[in-house]
Amino acid sequence: MPEVYADILVVDLLGGIGDLLMLLPAVHGLARRNPGARLRMITHDPGAELVRADPAVAEVATPRHGRPGAEREAVAAALAAGRPDLAVSTTRYDGIPELLAAGAGRAVTNLWRDPPPHQPVGARYLEILHAEGLLAAADRSARPRVHLPEEARRAGERAVARLVGEPLAPPVVLVTDAGMAVKRWPGRHWRALAGELARRGHPLLTVGPVDPAGPLGVPLPRSDLPTLAGQFAAVGRRGGVVVGPDTGPVRLAAAAGAATVALFGPTDARRYGMGGADLQGLPGCPHRRPTAITEQPCWWEARCPLDAAEPACMAALDVDAVLAAVTAR
Repeated sequence: MPEVYADILVVDLLGGIGDLLMLLPAVHGLARRNPGARLRMITHDPGAELVRADPAVAEVATPRHGRPGAEREAVAAALAAGRPDLAVSTTRYDGIPELLAAGAGRAVTNLWRDPPPHQPVGARYLEILHAEGLLAAADRSARPRVHLPEEARRAGERAVARLVGEPLAPPVVLVTDAGMAVKRWPGRHWRALAGELARRGHPLLTVGPVDPAGPLGVPLPRSDLPTLAGQFAAVGRRGGVVVGPDTGPVRLAAAAGAATVALFGPTDARRYGMGGADLQGLPGCPHRRPTAITEQPCWWEARCPLDAAEPACMAALDVDAVLAAVTAR
């Protein structure tokens, strides 16, 4: 019989909303496998907003300050508050794996080990936890799903109903920004896509900064992450699509149940895909490293070895191909 754990600590301190969302199927699988367990999480804001209301999660902690060492301090505080029977972590820096190994009954602290180059990151997590005997076989096919509190769902519905009503053509949300410059689709491509979608009658909503050349659509109201998820769910209920780069808001849309068209350049769509239409720019780029993206020469400062003006992989994503993917949903 598989061992059942009463107190579980899950640590995800990689920093990105998308990183947390890719781990959610593992969190939910651990909760199912250990009914009645107290499952605690340590993660960063603002992503913590997405799991505070999740019925699978009993407690959420975040680092208390932004100075070096804050993440390690948060883990130490959680261990001091109660020794977990099981600790699971995606976080490999600042001695956190060693801290968990010493402070938990059992610790699985490397969910990145030996990844095949094209295996999705979230699937890798699930496979390792299954191999460790911590998840059932059925959990290996789970996709990220964010829990929507009823108030967030209603607020999202109100916002989208006010902006688009019940449109004849499905609404399209354009997520025009990304946390890193190397992931951004060129502004000229966004303008061309928006123009063609508008000509076809699709109501256009936007998330992100306003284009200096003019608005591409109606901005969704600024909100917390659960309400943004509710807005995406409302778009999905109208048959709409969320299109944007490999970034947290697009992953949130997929986890809220909306169709997505994701634009991949420096990251490999086969490894980081969201399960909708995952489009890869410049598939044959010789500098892309699917399992070591931070070591790519373009990663930190968006300096592309193939094009001095802009990331060649993102520019290579053709507007017509993106339009076809959006309108096929």
